[in-house]
Amino acid sequence: MQNDNLKSYLHLHVIVFIWGFTAILGKLISLEALDLVWYRMLFASAIMTFVVLFNKEKIKVPFNVLIGFIVSGIIIAAHWLTFYQAIKVSNVSITLACLSTGAFFASILEPIFYKRKVIWYELLFGLIVVVGLGIIFNVETKYASGIYLAITSAFLSALFSVINGKYAKEYDPNVISLYELSSGVFFLSIYLFFAGSFTPAFFSLSVNDLIWLFLLSSICTAYAFSASVKVMKFLSPFTVMLTINLEPIYGIVLALLIFKDGEEMSPLFYVGALIILATVIANGIVKSFKKVTTN
Repeated sequence: MQNDNLKSYLHLHVIVFIWGFTAILGKLISLEALDLVWYRMLFASAIMTFVVLFNKEKIKVPFNVLIGFIVSGIIIAAHWLTFYQAIKVSNVSITLACLSTGAFFASILEPIFYKRKVIWYELLFGLIVVVGLGIIFNVETKYASGIYLAITSAFLSALFSVINGKYAKEYDPNVISLYELSSGVFFLSIYLFFAGSFTPAFFSLSVNDLIWLFLLSSICTAYAFSASVKVMKFLSPFTVMLTINLEPIYGIVLALLIFKDGEEMSPLFYVGALIILATVIANGIVKSFKKVTTN
């Protein structure tokens, strides 16, 4: 089991590094946030359908579990929508840095969903992350709307992780991903249909957008989404959320390398980002120490 935990933790870091590219792709794709999320979930659902059929996996689940998958699908769709909208109105660096507040939200939500006591150091680390966010907010006030959207996205991400953590231990990750991605695109389709958004222009995509969307939907969504559910079998939702805090670090570095001047921020912004990274490292040290002392 301990070996499985180590493998899952390392696998999670690979997934988080891949997720660092999602923000980059979100900026490269010219579509509006809602259109982008619809295409992302549509393509990813198609890929997961093929995977489930190819592996001949059983997709039948109890009705109450199905409802839970549908709710989770709506939550992850809302998470991605606010995430990409935050990028559109601010930039990659701001959005990714603010996502780190997910750890704070997870430290509050996990005890509620799992009916356990609040662990003091989880709450402390979550609050330290908020301090890092406060520094960023104070020096980058022109991106206020992007910050609010990104914080909302972080809450939805934490909520999704906590809910999915309950299902990940019992059901196949591919089946979970199929139901959740399909549910998300289904409800987005209903909204887009009644909003009159399904026009010829909506379905007219450039070659570049198609390439980026395929990469986003396959590697960054279908694979990473299913793999993240799998690692939840061995890791707590809080550990998952706190490790995801490395996504801003990976993504910000990538954004600086790719977009250069458009992503350069004030020095205090990077102080806030470093606080986030230090929190992730501290969490790993504390958890390792507690495992050693309890064994």
